[in-house]
Amino acid sequence: MIEVCKGDITKMDVDIIVNAANKKLIGGGGVDGAIHRAAGKNLLEECKTLGGCEVGEAKMTLGYNLKAKRVIHTVGPYYKDGNHNEKELLSNCYKNSILLAEKYRLENSLENVSVAFPCISTGLYRYPFNEACSIAYKTVKENINPHIKVIFVCFSDSDYKTYENKIKEND
Repeated sequence: MIEVCKGDITKMDVDIIVNAANKKLIGGGGVDGAIHRAAGKNLLEECKTLGGCEVGEAKMTLGYNLKAKRVIHTVGPYYKDGNHNEKELLSNCYKNSILLAEKYRLENSLENVSVAFPCISTGLYRYPFNEACSIAYKTVKENINPHIKVIFVCFSDSDYKTYENKIKEND
């Protein structure tokens, strides 16, 4: 199941939220900074033990002060011109996050798990939003199973409408 909502990802009542992180996993601006602030200092302390994260990869931590039990940190690509493997790297962010969510579900013997994704790489990393939205939706649709519920959480009205239209187009 795939949904879209407008809101603040740090307030989502889901099993897992995904963080659009930087390679050092130390917090920063945008979604990353908001998640670190909302989760509290223990999130940063745990992130420091993970040894960073490469672009397209994903790592999981506890959620600490968030409603979400876990945070999956994934590092999206900086958009240069679309000719530097950006599409595959962005797709890998979603694919690897889904794989970690499924691993979490199985390890904890959960029937279902819910995952909230932000718009990865579309802010400071300058990925064109419409293209990033298409990659996100297509990748998630190809990689989820009936036990995973994905919610794309958009901060702005225009982002929400783009995701909503993308889902309507492809269903």
